[in-house]
Amino acid sequence: MMKSYLPTIILGSGLLTVSGCSSVMTHTGGQDGTYPGTRASYQMLTDSNTSWGYKPFVVLDMPFTAVADTVLIPWDMYRTDKSLKSKVEASESANLATNSVLPPVQ
Repeated sequence: MMKSYLPTIILGSGLLTVSGCSSVMTHTGGQDGTYPGTRASYQMLTDSNTSWGYKPFVVLDMPFTAVADTVLIPWDMYRTDKSLKSKVEASESANLATNSVLPPVQ
């Protein structure tokens, strides 16, 4: 008798494909700090605007995201964020500091 391993292979590859999605998304999106994926998942769970159909997927992904964030701690500690988002945020904060001293002309 030959067992069919196809369902096990499909389930295993599906879990590997979706594992740590929040960690991957936050690390490629330029968020700073340690455990950015886990923080993003927690924010999605506590946000009232997140769909009830999406929250179970976030709960399933959260342990994998925490493991991926733990593995990426050295990267988080030593990287410098050079993403476009961080450059725009730095520019906006500099403009706000300037505008607080010298208000813009109206």
